[in-house]
Amino acid sequence: MIVEFDTYPIGKESGLSEDIAEVEKIIESSGLEHQLTAMGTIIEGDWDEVMKVIKKCHHHLREDYDRVETHIKIDDHAGRAGRIEGKVEGVKNNL
Repeated sequence: MIVEFDTYPIGKESGLSEDIAEVEKIIESSGLEHQLTAMGTIIEGDWDEVMKVIKKCHHHLREDYDRVETHIKIDDHAGRAGRIEGKVEGVKNNL
């Protein structure tokens, strides 16, 4: 499955890049296929693996902030792998 998510502290006025970098390190350490975008991160893996990473990211921010918001969008297509790049390539091939 592919999951797009973003997580960030509520109430911090500016300068989220350091917090996002810390979250990205957690994602990197998971070993899951992922892609950082300007609006969030896309992760590919099975349900338990992906949700474990998202939970870790959310809880990491909660260590420093009273309020954290996390948005999750899931594309759960059984039996498919390598979809992060495959979906983008499919569109590019039609251009």
